[in-house]
Amino acid sequence: MSRLSPAVVGLLLVVSLVGVAPASATTAAQSGDCAFPVTLTDATGTEVTIEERPERVTTTNPSAAQTMWEVGGRSQVVGLTQYASYLDGAESRTNVSASFGVSVEKVVGTQPDLVLAPNASAGDVEALRQAGLTVYHFRAATTVADIREKTTTTGRLTGNCEGAAEANAWMDANVEAVGAVTADVEDRPTALYPLGSGYVAAGNTFISSLIELAGVENVAARNHTGYPQLSDEVILQLDPEVLFVTENSADIASTEPYASTTAGERNATVFLEVRDLNQPAPRSVVNVAHNATAQLYPDRYDADSYVPRSAVAVTPTETEAGGVTGTATGTPTQTSEPTPADHTPSSDQPTTDASGPGFTATAALAALVALVCALGVRRRED
Repeated sequence: MSRLSPAVVGLLLVVSLVGVAPASATTAAQSGDCAFPVTLTDATGTEVTIEERPERVTTTNPSAAQTMWEVGGRSQVVGLTQYASYLDGAESRTNVSASFGVSVEKVVGTQPDLVLAPNASAGDVEALRQAGLTVYHFRAATTVADIREKTTTTGRLTGNCEGAAEANAWMDANVEAVGAVTADVEDRPTALYPLGSGYVAAGNTFISSLIELAGVENVAARNHTGYPQLSDEVILQLDPEVLFVTENSADIASTEPYASTTAGERNATVFLEVRDLNQPAPRSVVNVAHNATAQLYPDRYDADSYVPRSAVAVTPTETEAGGVTGTATGTPTQTSEPTPADHTPSSDQPTTDASGPGFTATAALAALVALVCALGVRRRED
């Protein structure tokens, strides 16, 4: 077998890092509000009690940091990993990364009231708790519904329930808008997301859910789940019509066995940023949904289908986490936010938590190199 890429090595940790129990919630406050104290049960089965709104929050993976930015809680974040460096203002936060995972000493040094640890940080949770920190560990996310739940939970834990509801409503509205573009497409192209060395993203994964939002069938999900390593013969039998590629695999369509598939012969690829495919959080969902659909269905896709945050209104309703949910209302209007039709190269300046998702085709080189290194030791869905 050929030498595994850093991204593939990270995928080998998937089985051992899957959360063991779904998160459930009970709160001392009345459902529908965002009062404290609050007690939520995390993926480890541990009841985590937050006595008052945390002023200092440290995140151990970029998806948690991205979510905090999207719910309006970035001012509370005091620590994050280097792989969240694309977020606006991240440079002023403490970098808690270590060679592998996070540095317990650095996390402790941020003096957090709460540590948010997504599923990829499973190996760090116990050490952080032994250091006396309050840690909430999220279960693995494999669907958009899981992202919605994680966002609601993050808002409840940090006192940003309305912001979480707005983020979810914005995400859901854009998923619905993109779905309308391909709703009547009967013959959907088959697609594959190769990771190198024969590894692919198959069924029951967040990545598979994302690429299928764009109106394709993930051919690897027919008979496989997780991130299996497939032989050249199987890949040729699957014969995808489209390949999803990132800056880490932009030329894979010209290499075997992919070059001999229908996608390779036609050079049919959809280019997405690796961080969007790897980070289960609202902005990533919106970015992938619009960017991929625009590339797959240019004759159908209209940039006006993008729903800006300004078009989202929140209607308080009861939720499992005692927060609120939201819905998109009104007709999307033109704003200064970047539109998903813009696929021109840019310097990829990070957006703020109130702006549009920034639909661009390239990322800052330093952030990409850092993310590739991260994938060498962490799982794909972080």
